[in-house]
Amino acid sequence: MVGRSVCVCRLLVVCQLFWATISLPAADPVDADWLLKGAVIHDGSGGDPIPGDVAIRGDRIVGVGQFDVGKVARVIDCQGAVVAPGFIDLHNHSDRQIVDPATRANINYVIQGCTTIVTGNCGSGPVAVEEYYDQIDVAGAGTNVAHLLPQGSLRRQALGTVQRDATADEMRQMQAAVERGMRQGAWGMSTGLIYVPSSYADTAELTELAKVVGRFGGLYVSHIRNENTELLGAVQEAMQIGKTAEVPVHISHFKSSGRESWGLVRRAAQMISQARSAGRKVTADQYPYIASSTSLDASLIPTWARAGGRQALVKRLDDPQQRQRIQSAMQDALERRNGGRAIRIARYSPRGDWVGKSLSQIAEQEQRELLDVALEITRSGGAAIVNFSMSEEDVRHVMQIDWVATASDGRAYLPGADRPHPRNYGTFARKIGHYGVREGVLTLQQAIRSASGLPAAILGLADRGLLRVGHFADVTVFRPEQVVDTATFDAPHQYARGFEYVFVNGRPAVFASSATGALAGRALRRTVAKDADE
Repeated sequence: MVGRSVCVCRLLVVCQLFWATISLPAADPVDADWLLKGAVIHDGSGGDPIPGDVAIRGDRIVGVGQFDVGKVARVIDCQGAVVAPGFIDLHNHSDRQIVDPATRANINYVIQGCTTIVTGNCGSGPVAVEEYYDQIDVAGAGTNVAHLLPQGSLRRQALGTVQRDATADEMRQMQAAVERGMRQGAWGMSTGLIYVPSSYADTAELTELAKVVGRFGGLYVSHIRNENTELLGAVQEAMQIGKTAEVPVHISHFKSSGRESWGLVRRAAQMISQARSAGRKVTADQYPYIASSTSLDASLIPTWARAGGRQALVKRLDDPQQRQRIQSAMQDALERRNGGRAIRIARYSPRGDWVGKSLSQIAEQEQRELLDVALEITRSGGAAIVNFSMSEEDVRHVMQIDWVATASDGRAYLPGADRPHPRNYGTFARKIGHYGVREGVLTLQQAIRSASGLPAAILGLADRGLLRVGHFADVTVFRPEQVVDTATFDAPHQYARGFEYVFVNGRPAVFASSATGALAGRALRRTVAKDADE
């Protein structure tokens, strides 16, 4: 009797499902401006792909998967291609370039599937958020732009570049600036704690500013104080700021830099995972390369010596006692960087023939001491460098962590005589093509999620980063086996290949593998949390 009752119940359930199905009204056919037909759909969540179509009407996605098609203006055959959300670069430095007529189309990013960038990173960038957003909206941009308040620039406005604690009045001025920026649509606040003057703020000062960010529901993003042998303490400081200020924490370009620190990033990742298991909101991003890029000053010269700017630094170099301290620190830093062999000049206008060469090569060529070459560059205005400092094994380990997003740490570029880091041209293509498809370090769906759904979740973008009906139509179409980052350290000004179509707010920024120059990107203003004034 029990078995018969179970069978009867199952039959009733099946009948109910059947009648419910056939009684549902048929969905109306979907009209679209663009129909991406017959694709392999990766929705950005990290789940398994599905076959189907993606429909775009206006600036929105109106169909994903299987649906009846109505009137369509243009069909793109996507057989054998992947359709995925447009990529979101959480760490970009195009603050000036994205409002410059020459570079605002951001072609080196859209050509690798990127549709949104986040500016204001490493504590540097525009402080007047509303004015910055208005500039973007008036002229347009190749990608969407979300902005972080730059703590270093805020401190510069209030204190200049002196190395001291902020007074009570200066602290109130910075807090007011943070509140104003958050109300104008900033997504959080960034720090650059190896740069002047960001580095002169202590933990207490940063925490008080982060409290304002937290009150408005924003994010605390940090280029932490040390990425070398003191990495663990620097990560702990960031997490402590987040805990005290009650604000989510995001670690920029997560790595351990310098051979003496290789492997530390794995211990730092364990610390973060433990904090996450305890309910803390901590995430990170990474660019998929073994070299970093910054200024020669930030790499070799201690922060105390950089207080007050270039002229003050040169005066210290002219003072015998201070010069000895600075030169000793620089010599130690050069030795840690493989005797200058790990540092390659990326941009230095006084000597264009030095660009692309390591400091050790230049010293040998000029028949001079390595330190003398570094001091000449410092006295002549400084240089941008590429620093080969990371372990390939660490890089591969970090990219497999499910709370680490992909981000470039680059900017909009036009090809020129300099030799910048290839991450400006190849970050997302390298993550997808090299590490995802050819090396198999992570699955394709993981690689796509790290560049779309995950950064959207970290930032709090509710209507981008996933292929969902109703979301904004930031969409990329590519053939995984053809995705290649052609930019190299020796020849960095080369565009990525394999991305056939890229839509930004429903308009093609890349069409048939060529950039269109469209300026469909928008300023993305964050909505202020309702309880911010409570």
